[in-house]
Amino acid sequence: MVKKAGNAAIKEEAQSELKTFQIGDLAVYPAHGVGRIESIESRTINGEKHDFYILKIIENSMVIMIPTWNVDSVGLRDIINPEQVSEIYDVLKTKKDDIFDNQTWNRRYKEYMDKLKTGSLFDVAEVFRDLFLLKLVKDLSFGERKLLDTARGLLLRELCTAKQAKEELVWAEIEALFETPAEA
Repeated sequence: MVKKAGNAAIKEEAQSELKTFQIGDLAVYPAHGVGRIESIESRTINGEKHDFYILKIIENSMVIMIPTWNVDSVGLRDIINPEQVSEIYDVLKTKKDDIFDNQTWNRRYKEYMDKLKTGSLFDVAEVFRDLFLLKLVKDLSFGERKLLDTARGLLLRELCTAKQAKEELVWAEIEALFETPAEA
């Protein structure tokens, strides 16, 4: 019984420091993208009452229950702010020298999956950039093509939300970043 009281105190202390969301807030769930907090519900699990954010992913209407005391460990975060969009574009413009190394596709795949799981849009931008450039010089494996599509979707949806812009406009901006300037 003492252990339960101890756990409750730890959860209360952790909750006072955690990022909190309100109903209607937009948030990003790693590898799934932008969602809206639909509700905050209490459920009893194993005799203990827990509060959960009910997040509905905008892209596919998937519903995810996230314990309010666990938002940091699952990576739930705010949308990037509009000022960070240029930083994301800088990541996309940065040319990585060792992208075309002789690393096997499955090793690259694992590395890219790990980056997508972080939930950081900067990591997602790196994955997109690397795979987009790699696709220009060689055929991607099926898994890499799926990762490229996933990274593209995550990147586009969050940038569109942050900029409050249409997908076509943001995609045109991203494509322009990869165009090589004509030589004079």
